[in-house]
Amino acid sequence: MNLLQTKLIAIDLDGTTLNKQAQVSPKTKAVLQKVQDQGHIVSIVTGRPYRMTRDIYDYLELKTPLINFNGALGHIPHQSWDKEYQVTFSKEIAFNLLADKKRLGLKVIAAEGKFMNLADQPNNFIDDFFPAKLEAHQVLNHLNLQEDPAAMTMLVDKEQLPDTVKQLEKDYGQDINVGVWGGPTPILELSPKGIDKAHGVEFLAHHYGIKRQDIIAFGDEHNDYAMIDYVGHGVVMQNGTEQLKSIANDITQVDNDHDGLALYLEDYLNLKDA
Repeated sequence: MNLLQTKLIAIDLDGTTLNKQAQVSPKTKAVLQKVQDQGHIVSIVTGRPYRMTRDIYDYLELKTPLINFNGALGHIPHQSWDKEYQVTFSKEIAFNLLADKKRLGLKVIAAEGKFMNLADQPNNFIDDFFPAKLEAHQVLNHLNLQEDPAAMTMLVDKEQLPDTVKQLEKDYGQDINVGVWGGPTPILELSPKGIDKAHGVEFLAHHYGIKRQDIIAFGDEHNDYAMIDYVGHGVVMQNGTEQLKSIANDITQVDNDHDGLALYLEDYLNLKDA
C-alpha cells in the first residue's frame, strides 16, 4: 500500500464525521486539515440537503465538491461550477403522494432540491429537518413545486412503515429508490432511481483522476452501503450497522462520539508525526 499516493477521502456526516451533538469536534477538524495539508482530497458525501451541510462545509474550510442527497447533487458551494449536476425525479410523484397521504400513513412530506425546501405541513419532530414553521411559499403544493425534486423525505406512521415501503416500490420503483432510515425514527427517503453515494464518489474520482483503489470512504448507515462497497478502502464506524460492517475493509476502533474517524486517519495515513 502506497500511502504517498494521493487519496480521495469521502466522509459521511451523521454518525461518522459528526459526534452525537451533530458537531465536528476540534480534533476531527484538525486531523482533516492535516490530511489535506499532506495533499489528500477530502469531500463530504451526505444524505443531507445542502441547507444542512453548508455550515459544516464552511467550518471545515473545504474547497472541494460537495455531494448532497445521497449522490443526487454534486456542486462546489459559493461558486458557479460548470461540472455541477443535479439528478431529479418527476414532481408528479410528489403530487400523487400528497393525494394519497392518508392511505399511505404519511404524516409529513417534504420535497427538496439544491435551493428548494418545501413541506406540506410544519413539524418539529426532528430539529431542523422538517420546517417547524412554514411561510406560504414554503408549502408543498401544486403552486410552489415548480421543479422536479432531487429528494423527498417523509415521516411515516410507524405501524404502516413496511406496507408503505412495499406500496411505494410497487407504484414508483421504476423511477425512485426508497430508503428507510436506520434507528427508531420512521423516515423514508426517496431518491432518483440508480442514484446513490457511490454515484457521487465516482463523479469525484473522475473529476480528480483518482483510481478506485485510492478512494477511502467512511460511513455508518444503510445509505453508505453502495459507497463503502464501491471504494478501494471502505471504513465503517464502530457505531455503524452490522450489515455495513459485514462489507467493510476495516472498522474504526472507537465510535463517532470519540473521534473515531480522526483517530483512524491519523493512524492509516501516518499523520501523528507529520
